[in-house]
Amino acid sequence: MSIIVKQIAAEIAARPEQVAAAIALLDEGATVPFIARYRKEVTGALDDTQLRTLDQRLTYLRELEERRQVILKTIAEQGKLTTALEQALLAADNKTRLEDLYLPYKTKRRTKGQLAIEAGILPLAEALLANAMLQPEQAAAAYINADAGYTDVKAVLDGAKYILMEQFAEDADLLARLREYLTANAQLQSTVVNGKEAEGAKFSDYFSHTEPLKHVPSHRALAMFRGRNEGILQLQLIPDANAEQPHAICEQMVANHFKLRQLDRPADAFLRTVVQWTWKVKLQLHLENDLLSELRERSDAEAIKVFARNLKDLLMAAPAGMRPTLALDPGLRTGVKVTAIDETGKVLNHTTIYPHAPTNQWDKSLQALIALSKQYQIELIAVGNGTASRETDKLAAEVIKALPQQRISKVMVSEAGASVYSASELAALEFPDLDVSIRGAVSIGRRLQDPLAELVKIEPKAIGVGQYQHDVNQSLLTKSLDAVVEDCVNAVGVDLNTASAALLARVAGLNKTLAQNIVQYRDEHGRFNTRKQLLKVPRLGPKAYEQAAGFLRINNGENPLDASGVHPEAYPLVEKILAAHQKSVEQIIGNSSFLQQLDPARFVDEHFGLLTIADLIKELDKPGRDPRPEFQMAHFKEGVETLADLKVGMRLEGVVTNVTNFGAFVDVGVHQDGLVHISALADKFVSDPHQVVKAGDIVQVKVLEVDAARKRIALTMKLNEPTQQATTAASGQKPVTTKTAKVKPQPESANAAMGQAFAAALAKTKK
Repeated sequence: MSIIVKQIAAEIAARPEQVAAAIALLDEGATVPFIARYRKEVTGALDDTQLRTLDQRLTYLRELEERRQVILKTIAEQGKLTTALEQALLAADNKTRLEDLYLPYKTKRRTKGQLAIEAGILPLAEALLANAMLQPEQAAAAYINADAGYTDVKAVLDGAKYILMEQFAEDADLLARLREYLTANAQLQSTVVNGKEAEGAKFSDYFSHTEPLKHVPSHRALAMFRGRNEGILQLQLIPDANAEQPHAICEQMVANHFKLRQLDRPADAFLRTVVQWTWKVKLQLHLENDLLSELRERSDAEAIKVFARNLKDLLMAAPAGMRPTLALDPGLRTGVKVTAIDETGKVLNHTTIYPHAPTNQWDKSLQALIALSKQYQIELIAVGNGTASRETDKLAAEVIKALPQQRISKVMVSEAGASVYSASELAALEFPDLDVSIRGAVSIGRRLQDPLAELVKIEPKAIGVGQYQHDVNQSLLTKSLDAVVEDCVNAVGVDLNTASAALLARVAGLNKTLAQNIVQYRDEHGRFNTRKQLLKVPRLGPKAYEQAAGFLRINNGENPLDASGVHPEAYPLVEKILAAHQKSVEQIIGNSSFLQQLDPARFVDEHFGLLTIADLIKELDKPGRDPRPEFQMAHFKEGVETLADLKVGMRLEGVVTNVTNFGAFVDVGVHQDGLVHISALADKFVSDPHQVVKAGDIVQVKVLEVDAARKRIALTMKLNEPTQQATTAASGQKPVTTKTAKVKPQPESANAAMGQAFAAALAKTKK
């Protein structure tokens, strides 16, 4: 069993055989959703989370192994590969350690140390290091070389110093010890660049900020890195913030590593200078850059993880259902864009109304909406949550009141990404004859009917549920979000006869080209009646069919199994069950009493094991089941439409729009999300906000604080706690703080709002 397999197995809590089987499937071109769903027997039921981690680590470790082999070959060609070095290189379990070991053998530009070696000064450097009793000046006199530029004793000793500095700085074991110490003990210090105070006001919390490197959370690290990138902040590591000479301990570690002691011997002063210069010139900046890069990578990974989790929650939000919908994209001067769409999302009609200022055609607009609602038997009204949304929501309420017999429901829908979609090439292909603004209204209506099907058309980064999404590694972010979208789409399944090309492209085994080919084939030949017809689609071969078929649904087709998650390769197993009990497919699908009596072990053979059979029986019991929750609507409080309407202590219902590591943002219908800080999410201690809420949840909150000037709202989900001591910046009062407060309010609107909520929480604690 390879080292890579064993390492990944330990990391994902699986057996090496499971990992080896999964790697073999991935190498054969199988996708994660397919393996997780239809190859449980092979992998021992590894789930999609384990498989995603496996896939990611496999890429890293294979890159590490490739680099290892290149380094081994390079050092061997130099004739410097000793047995001990080879063993150390083979044992290196990360790229940092590997590069540290390779550092002395890298091809470099000609350094001062190399020039000194070329001038013949290496023996002097080695002698002074080995014997501190030597008189440096006397020993150096023998190495004066005017032709090489070493014209006096000082120049020669400087050359010896540079030789030793480079040797010390390239010692892999020393680098590892210093890294370990700094990781555990260093303080990250942030200061403002002189003269940038006014320009960088949003970073004011970091103008003089120090905290342990190991405790810096993702959102604070990314805020500081952004400040540095914008030229506002300077960042540095302080090895020991409590010491009078913060860097002395690292210099001592260098000395100890090479067994150098200060005993007033002739060469001790020279060697002390070598140690000091090694740290200050060679090691300090090198290690600071490395550790800050590691902090950046960890922060990126955490921010991407938060984004991916929020995106999954949003994509897996409950669909309102495929029902006739009236979509309203609110606006003031430009009017409210209106589209009527049927239960399949097809556009039936569209118009623009002007109920609000400055036109104020309220009655005319109301009659237009009533007419459309009657004509198309509307069941849902989707109201975008942008400008004038609450005013437009009132208009929708009057439509509902005027048509009680239709039992219409109205829902506030997030507009995030709608404008991006409406101006995209995909939207232009879908609606070439519609204005961009009308396309946005269509998107709002469709995302109410089926959030997943509509949101896959938008680049995930444009949906707006991320934390510092523009600061993190964009390629890793894209890869992670694409994986989330793929997992969500395949978990729900896709209707082969109605899905858009954008949705089909996210199905396991398919891509944009194959998705377009499927849609074109469907347009030319009509609806698919069997899954096997997919093999007639140009360029869709057996492998793509194997990966995709189980996730594609055909309702009212020739074979009822085609509407389920049963993979075509398992149809013979179903036929075996049918033959054993002399029943038809129609008689067993959804027949729980019959299916629960089946003995899976009875049907085990060389092709199908217990896990596969148990999964198949579950699928037959609830064919094509949707894993998404039941649809619910939030009801915003009447009369609360702007920040000015909010009062401390007011209880409201809202929708969670974004979850970060420091809390959750909630839309309460005033055009500005409020923050429930992590300390205010529950009556018990919460270490991870995602354990309490997720994007799309409907929650009850209470207003803690309103800062109208800066448009900040602090909320709490601790509904029974008093709020009398909550303060508002608008009233001129300052938030109460305590000496135990470790976390400062963060820059940017989201993080600054968190600071306000945290201050209010501290005020309650003090009370």
